[in-house]
Formats: sequence, structure tokens, C-alpha cells
Amino acid sequence: MLFVLAAFSLSAQAAQSGTTLQHKDWEVVCDNTLTCRMAGYGKEEDPSGSILLTRAAGPATETVGEVTLGDTEDDSEPAEKLTLWINGKSAGDLTAADDNWRLSASQTAAIISAVKGNGNVEFKGGSKPFQLSGEGAYAALLKADDVQGRIGTPGALTRKGNKPENSVAKAVPAPVIQAAKTLSGEPRLLTAPETDALKTRLLASVNHNDDDTCDSLFSSAENSDPETDGPTLTPLDDTHALLSALCWRAAYNEGYGYWVIDKQLKGTPILVTTSGSDYDKGEITSVQKGRGIGDCMSQESWVWDGQAFRKSYDGGTGMCRYIHAGGTWDLPTLVTDVKSVAE
Repeated sequence: MLFVLAAFSLSAQAAQSGTTLQHKDWEVVCDNTLTCRMAGYGKEEDPSGSILLTRAAGPATETVGEVTLGDTEDDSEPAEKLTLWINGKSAGDLTAADDNWRLSASQTAAIISAVKGNGNVEFKGGSKPFQLSGEGAYAALLKADDVQGRIGTPGALTRKGNKPENSVAKAVPAPVIQAAKTLSGEPRLLTAPETDALKTRLLASVNHNDDDTCDSLFSSAENSDPETDGPTLTPLDDTHALLSALCWRAAYNEGYGYWVIDKQLKGTPILVTTSGSDYDKGEITSVQKGRGIGDCMSQESWVWDGQAFRKSYDGGTGMCRYIHAGGTWDLPTLVTDVKSVAE
């Protein structure tokens, strides 16, 4: 009973905030629905490819595998065929799927079995072979089993047992956000009197949380341009407006603050984020590089529902391994079901 309660507690915690683990050449990211995505890479100096194993929560769910080949090196060329080799023996060709390659269920199972031990997994057909590292794989697979409550069940990827499959954690429905219609007005710079009237209230909104860095707000920094860095005001609807201003600027990232306020600018500004990148048609997005070359990214988004901006996505693209410009995979910790205005 204690084990069941502990597993339930971990699954409940993951459903609220997501779970991540990076260990050596593998990582696992489980989102709020308890879907877990396990990504494996080659050695750190080898950008030839990556594998993604995705498993939804619930009894007897299948683990789906796919492979992507790196395209950042000068001699990178698209593969016409990709073959899986395990311990020096061919395990069949992969199926081309958009820009990636899909593994069959048997190939996926064989790879999992190999990387849990000392097996050699290689993909041939690209500009050069992609040799999958097994270092860190067991830890990533075990964490996925743990989050999904599978340890001790026949369907576990690692520690199998005789516990019934119906004891595993069930998938959690994604939260639903009903997007609201917004006005199409363009942003305008605040006037000097408006800025003076709002200054104290805006500064107070970012002082309540140490994570809300906004050092550039109302500063006269050399790299700050009042014409482009704000503060600006954009109408949301008949009663709400969106304030925006540069909060910080670093070597290869920058963040804008976004606040919801009444159209008369009389109330308390409600902070959405200090790391925003853009606002468009009711959605605020934040996209930040993990390092200057842009091979790994983090992303967040918020959707206007008529009363507030609700967080609709949080995630990243995986380890910084120079596999693709813009990142390798989509690894969310938070997903939602956003209903468009027309729905």
C-alpha cells in the first residue's frame, strides 16, 4: 500500500508540473498528462543523430520510437534509406516519416533492450553512421517508469514484475483553455505622463518574485531604444489592454515584460512574464536559446481567455548537441487543449 501511495504521489506531482531528468547522454521529460518522452544521443562530440521514445500513460501503452539525423555539419546529406544495426546485425530498415525516421514496435523494443545493457545500437544510411550511446539510458527509462507508476508491472521498461497493469497511473487530460477574441489594434508607445503614472506600479509588480528579472524597465541603458523597447500598450478587448516593455537583454537572449491592465490604466498591472518574445492575436510567446548557436531552445506560451493569460505550453528542444538549428525535439512539460475562438 505504501508503494502504491508513493507512486500515486509522484504521478500526481508530475501531472501538476512535469518531470525532467538528464543523465549523461539521455534525458526524459514527462508532461502534465504523464506522457513521457525519452531522448538519447550519441557521444557529446558526435552530432550525427538522436532517438526519441514516447510513451503515453495508462495500462499497456506502446512506446513509439523515431530517429532524426543531424544536418548541421558541412558534409550532412539527407539519407535515402536508414537501417538499424544491433550488436553488428541488421534489424531492418526504418520508415521515412516527414523529416525523421519511424521505428517499428519490434525495433523499438530491441533498442530498449540493448541500451539497458551493453548492446551496440547503430543507424546506417546517413552521411555517417549514428551510434546511439547507452550511457544514461537506464536512468531515463527508469524515471519514465517511476512517473507513470509502472515499476513492478509487466509493461515496465526496466524493473518488471507481476503487479497488474491496471495499477499504473492513468493519463491525465490536458487542461482546456478557451481562447477569447481580441481586438486587432496596433501597439502604441505610452505617453510621458502615462509612463510616469505607471512606473511605480510596474516596478512593484516585478519585485514580488526574485525570478521576475526586469532590470531594464525604465532604465537608460546604452543598448535600450525607447522607440522599440517600450513601454507600449496594445488593446485586448473593450476593457483590457496589454502593456509591454523590455525587461532584460543578454548576449543572445532578451526578455520583454507583459502585463494586463484596464484600458484606463488606473488599476494594478498583472504580470504575465518578464521573458516574453512576442505577442500576436491573443497569444504571448517566449523563445530563448540555450546557447548562442541556437541548437537548443526553451519555449513558453500564454493564451488570453477573456480574463487573463493562461499558460498554454512549456517545454524545450532537448540537449544542446548541435543536431539541428533550432533544436532537436519537442519535449514539453506542460501541454493544454486550446480551443480557438471559432470552436
